[in-house]
Amino acid sequence: MPSARGRVLVTGAGGFVGRQVLGQLLDAGWDVHAVYRPGSLPAEGCENTRIHSADLLVPGAAGALCRAVKPQCLLHLAWCAKPGGYWTSPENLGWVRATLELLESFQLHGGEQAVLVGSCAEYDWSGEGICQEYATPLNPATPYGRCKNATRELAELFAQLHGLPVAWARIFHAYGPFEAPGRLVPAVLGALLKGEPARCSHGEQLRDLLHVADVAAALVQLINVKADGAFNIGGGQPIRLREVIEYLARQLNAEHLVQFGVIPVAANDPPLLVADNQRLLATGWQPRFDLHSGLDDALAWWRGTI
Repeated sequence: MPSARGRVLVTGAGGFVGRQVLGQLLDAGWDVHAVYRPGSLPAEGCENTRIHSADLLVPGAAGALCRAVKPQCLLHLAWCAKPGGYWTSPENLGWVRATLELLESFQLHGGEQAVLVGSCAEYDWSGEGICQEYATPLNPATPYGRCKNATRELAELFAQLHGLPVAWARIFHAYGPFEAPGRLVPAVLGALLKGEPARCSHGEQLRDLLHVADVAAALVQLINVKADGAFNIGGGQPIRLREVIEYLARQLNAEHLVQFGVIPVAANDPPLLVADNQRLLATGWQPRFDLHSGLDDALAWWRGTI
């Protein structure tokens, strides 16, 4: 029986954000086609999705996929994401090509609207730190950020030439279940839950943290409203990283294990990096988690894995 909304193709379905997106799209009435790399396991709890195995870095894979599915909508999350290594990996260049091939194949086979995922790393981090989609300069400092930004430019041109609505979603700092272990929240929780010292920087950096379920909800909303153009995906509030660390430590009665100032801060680490999210709010999206309830949820999940 046809779905109420039509078919949506989700790449990177097994990733940190992807596994959150699947259930929300199903709840919203979409016929969800989830793409996984060969050899990877489908996300649990999403048995009602249609599963496809494809390596989009292989030329021709995107064409075969879109020809088989003929999706009305596309949510493209797949990219190189190996913790630490993705910032400078040559694979970023491969994903520029693969994304354009995917977009072309999607449009050729009847695609009607696409949501592609970018990053706050596209912005110039040397400015005031409050990032607006059409005001803050785009001057990425890493190969990852440069490749994301180049993909956006090409996708925008493709959208203009073909009259295809394309939303570009710049994710800021997501956290929550299935986050990569080396990132802030899981690194701190991983140490504290084992009774080990949590080695941290000074923690005075201000960041825009958003629970991954709220990130997923924002992406689903961009699909639901057929959004077009660039959108920051963030909570819009500066959060001091020290506050995050101290809150997690209090919940575990482990304040004595936190060591601030023992890890140096990188020279290019900005003191403030926050999303102006007014364009996103205008779509009708609202976050479900505040900082403390979101951290509580992350803590509950990590307790079950360590």
